[in-house]
Amino acid sequence: MRHFWWATLLLLTPALLFSFQLTGNLYAGGDADLKGWEKDSQYNAFYQVEQYQKIKGTLVDIIEVTPLPDMSPGLGMIFRLRDGEMVTVHLAPSWFAKFVVYAFKKGDPVKAKGCWAEIGGKKVFMASKVRNGEYFEIKFRRTKDGTPFWTMTSKEITQERLEE
Repeated sequence: MRHFWWATLLLLTPALLFSFQLTGNLYAGGDADLKGWEKDSQYNAFYQVEQYQKIKGTLVDIIEVTPLPDMSPGLGMIFRLRDGEMVTVHLAPSWFAKFVVYAFKKGDPVKAKGCWAEIGGKKVFMASKVRNGEYFEIKFRRTKDGTPFWTMTSKEITQERLEE
């Protein structure tokens, strides 16, 4: 029985440490890390919830994005859609979305929900949700109004989860 306890502890410790790191990272963004990503920013004005759409494809790469000059870096993805078109998908500020690199890998079937926008002369897809196959989905924005989760307080996020 004692051996089982140590084995369980050994297996669960990395998972617990990762979840604590992830929780801390979600709320670790300071003002400098939010530059340009604020709720009422020029960038977020491009997200038009009434134009909400879905796209499907294959993950080609996870990239760093800086949508507008002087913004803090963010994370994005490159999707190859079923018709072969390559699409840049914007996710969130880097500090908020950096766990994505652990949840997705090149070649994964992916789905995204969000809105198309032209930013800096380029057509991009601003994701509210990204799904890896049929099993794992990450939400970046509130579906009903497009509010970015990275701009919400922990109390607002908790309330959002209760309403789901």
